[in-house]
Amino acid sequence: MKRKLNCVLLVDDNDSDNFIHKRVLEKSGVAINIAVAMNGKEALDFLTTKGSCGQTDDSYSQPELIFLDINMPIMDGWEFLEEYHRLDVGQKGKIVFIMLTTSLNPVDKIKAEKLLENGCFHFKPLTLQMINDIIRQHFPEYL
Repeated sequence: MKRKLNCVLLVDDNDSDNFIHKRVLEKSGVAINIAVAMNGKEALDFLTTKGSCGQTDDSYSQPELIFLDINMPIMDGWEFLEEYHRLDVGQKGKIVFIMLTTSLNPVDKIKAEKLLENGCFHFKPLTLQMINDIIRQHFPEYL
């Protein structure tokens, strides 16, 4: 890779999945910072807080890549996406969303493809091959 993503955000309420996915991301070497939010509300708080993504200036946290689960307590993935679209432009950034889920419901895949203009739908667990494919597809300038 020519350069690394500054920040990747994992949004999932499952500690085991977060542990595994963080390890896979670390092994891939694609990111400088890897953050975790346990639900959509924590993810929104992360995006609307200045400086929580490793930046030293006074800008909002704008991870380049978010892995988003669907089924979570407090605020699920769908509710998060609805609220995300209401954020100010300065808080949104240009984020690639990957819906990363165990849901086998074909309706979820169709819904995700409609809502994720710049992203895609994958089944857990995250693998090195998936990360490589995502980087090639969404971040070719980083290769």
